[in-house]
Amino acid sequence: MTEKVIPVHMIPDLESEIIKVHGENYLQSNEAMFTFYKRTKGEFSPYFLSLKERKVILGARCPTCKLVRVPPFLVFCPECNFDPLELVEMPDTGIMNSTPPITYFGHSLFQHQVPFGRGRVMLDGAYTALPIHVYTTKGVLTPRVFKKGTRVKVIFRDKRIGKPTDIFAVPMEEIPEHKREIRGLQESDLDWESPAEPELPASTDEAKKAYESVLTQIGEMTSKVAHSERAQKNLAGWKRRIQVKTSGGSMGLSIEDGKLEVQAGESMTLTS
Repeated sequence: MTEKVIPVHMIPDLESEIIKVHGENYLQSNEAMFTFYKRTKGEFSPYFLSLKERKVILGARCPTCKLVRVPPFLVFCPECNFDPLELVEMPDTGIMNSTPPITYFGHSLFQHQVPFGRGRVMLDGAYTALPIHVYTTKGVLTPRVFKKGTRVKVIFRDKRIGKPTDIFAVPMEEIPEHKREIRGLQESDLDWESPAEPELPASTDEAKKAYESVLTQIGEMTSKVAHSERAQKNLAGWKRRIQVKTSGGSMGLSIEDGKLEVQAGESMTLTS
């Protein structure tokens, strides 16, 4: 079946329900408002077409000052009397210009892509940074995988439709040496099936103290969730088992049937 702009699982059923607000009953029903639209990429179409059809990243270079902007977001150079910029092919390697934040719990449109980082990569020879998702082939993405200055390679999705998410970056050290020079490397060219659990930093009294504090705070949060209809509704339909390992200690988290549970240690014998 052809994929839709809005996935079928996001479309609510035709039904109504009674909700209670301040002790009063109110009838609430599922409705719809259609806002589908089409848009052209305009003068920046060559950049997106290049991603989709050629597996090539384009930059916009000024013929006068030679600065290269990636992705192309201008057609004239503001520094050189608005000289027309020319499109040039860019390397697919570069460095992170900052430590990317990591998304573990994305909304419905991105649930199938988590966990991912959202960072910016300075491609070799570029003047501006390319916004891009970042991943690791070694298992769960952690803050220690990427940091400012981490050398990366841009990877192309197997299925591309001409969007920024057609590409993502992984650490160069995770790319086999014989593939590092290959241009247009695709996600299926990498090994995603042999993750290795990262080593934890050495345990310290400070880390143990921080762990105990976080464990207490999450425990308090689970108690609040158990007494909050809104929180339980927000968690409805979620089913997650999460093992958290830190240098201060380990814990297990469970989200199921609108309930949140936490347990110290690595046993994960949670009731839900």
